[in-house]
Amino acid sequence: MSTRMLTIAAGLMLTMNVSPAWSQGSSEATEAAPPANVTAAPPANTTAAPPPATTTAAPPATTTSAATAAAAPAAGAAIAAPALPAGYVIGPDDILQIVFWREKELSGDVVVRPDGRISLPLLNDIMAAGRTPEELRNTLLTEASRYFGNPNPTVVVKEIRSRKVFITGAVEKPGPYIVTSPTTVLQLISMAGGLKEYADKKNILVMRNTNGKQSGYVVDYSAILKRQNLEQNFLLEPGDTVLVR
Repeated sequence: MSTRMLTIAAGLMLTMNVSPAWSQGSSEATEAAPPANVTAAPPANTTAAPPPATTTAAPPATTTSAATAAAAPAAGAAIAAPALPAGYVIGPDDILQIVFWREKELSGDVVVRPDGRISLPLLNDIMAAGRTPEELRNTLLTEASRYFGNPNPTVVVKEIRSRKVFITGAVEKPGPYIVTSPTTVLQLISMAGGLKEYADKKNILVMRNTNGKQSGYVVDYSAILKRQNLEQNFLLEPGDTVLVR
């Protein structure tokens, strides 16, 4: 009897000694563990896509309307002849355009040489000075007929440089002047800037070469300004020289 009671008592003591430890261990076991130190992953380092490439719109193509194209002169085409002075004849330094229909190798611009001739392929030297454009055309027609059937030349005066008059002496701008329209003595003096202060206004000399013979005419500038001797303000001719002393 006592032995059994001792056994029970021992068991109770053992139970009492173990229970606190178990309870403590159980409490520690059930204590919430601290949250794991989780570091959020940084956002991916994404670089924004570059802006779309700048594109420059191509300018609209320049188109020429049919009307504009038709109005533009064809390259190498003969130009319209300017109005020529009355009694004009071709002279040295004049620029001519010679056009042969269907014979482009003979066509082109030529300058009248000091000897009065022009040079053309195949036709060689042709005298042009002293002839009207129509007379030169007839000469070219005759010469070209020896090489081509039914040639059709055209002569266009592009620039007149031969109709020169000269003024020298006591004027502001002495030198040669090209006159393509009727020009009087006073008009030439005006073109030259007028007379200088010390000029001899009563004895202006106009020299002219007629058929190789020199002749002179005295012009009284002062009298013309007074409306006297107005006939002295005559028309100049190409090659005339005005001398103001």
